[in-house]
Amino acid sequence: MDFRPKRAALPQFQMTAMMDVVFLLLCFFVTSSVFSQWELGVEMDLPKAATGKASTNWSETVVLNVARDGSVSIMQRRLEGSDLGAELRRVAAANPDCTVSVRADAGTEYGKVLAVIDACVAAGLSNASFATSPAPRAAEAAPLPPPPGTEE
Repeated sequence: MDFRPKRAALPQFQMTAMMDVVFLLLCFFVTSSVFSQWELGVEMDLPKAATGKASTNWSETVVLNVARDGSVSIMQRRLEGSDLGAELRRVAAANPDCTVSVRADAGTEYGKVLAVIDACVAAGLSNASFATSPAPRAAEAAPLPPPPGTEE
């Protein structure tokens, strides 16, 4: 008979499970940060607005970038002519209640932005907003020029 005291097994930390969890968290945060920066990475000089507010639901928002020359891109993919309408119809079929955010350069002609809005309405997407950048604070803002003909 063996009367020697039995040694209890020392508790061990399971590193494999911990590494799996850390790896999955890392993958999640990397992909979410990449997706959130796709559209905001397009360089544009957005118009200023004092009354705008930040969007709260970016998961259901389609961002249309209208460059100064009138070219339109979605998800950093440039669309030409009828491709825009086809892409917007595909988006509307997948989620007709999604919000369309139009990011147009401050120097873009009004007619080119209006053509994009018309394409959205034709595709069945009527919930649209315009992206702006915050207006400078009152202390930083330059005074408005006087109306024509009222100079002293």
